[in-house]
Amino acid sequence: MTGSVIDAEDIVQDAMAKAVMSLREPVMVRNTEGWIFRIAHNAALDFLRQRTRQQKTFADEHLSVVADDIDRVQQRQLAAAGLRTFMRLSAAERSAVVLMDVLGYSLEEIGGITESSIPAVKAALHRGRQRLRTIKLEPDDRPPPTLSAAERTRLSAYVDRFNARDFDSVRDMLAEDVRVELVGRTRLRGAEAGRYFGNYEGISDWHLRLGVVEGRLAVIVTDPAKPDGPPSYFILLDWRFEQVGRIRDFRYVGYITESADISFLTRPHEPRTLS
Repeated sequence: MTGSVIDAEDIVQDAMAKAVMSLREPVMVRNTEGWIFRIAHNAALDFLRQRTRQQKTFADEHLSVVADDIDRVQQRQLAAAGLRTFMRLSAAERSAVVLMDVLGYSLEEIGGITESSIPAVKAALHRGRQRLRTIKLEPDDRPPPTLSAAERTRLSAYVDRFNARDFDSVRDMLAEDVRVELVGRTRLRGAEAGRYFGNYEGISDWHLRLGVVEGRLAVIVTDPAKPDGPPSYFILLDWRFEQVGRIRDFRYVGYITESADISFLTRPHEPRTLS
């Protein structure tokens, strides 16, 4: 829905928090999974409205079109479409295709989750499938990400010191009020950040590499036994001048790497796209 695994994970965390808060009051939930999907779906729409400053609603469409039947091979092909491809669909089309062809919901269930009529769901599903088939034939005209030499130098220094387990030098790179977020687990600030690095000192299941996630420089974490292997998870750093102001570590939600657009940067900083 968002085209970004990073933004999507924020929405997932927000949706789960809202669900937990709702359960503090007496509530009748017959379909827990569908109920949570509805919360997440609405949170995604709120995010899109805020990002584009345009209302994206699921208005009923008085169309007689019936969602086209597709075989399992076509369904798998649609489900394998990347986030960037899905973002070229409207919000309504993305919802319909993802919920049916990726997650396997029925038309009635999708209508309940998106609070749309069955004709509207059918129309969105039909248009979304047709659009995806067209998009597959179009060339990838994305411009390569623009990465400054200063950014790469800064992040390379962080990665090198971390891999050398020189955590005193890593701490010297932090802003005094640095914020650390272990996504899905905990948040730390300022002096509390010492716990974060102390935990990394006590484990050895990581090797850091320089990379790009969704067009932005990132720390890619791999298995130290296979440093050139697939990513286990990634870490994002926000810089305040020459110091790290924020660390977002996705260690505990590593599943998002399955959909993320990730590249390694090898010295001298030539990108290698992951398969």
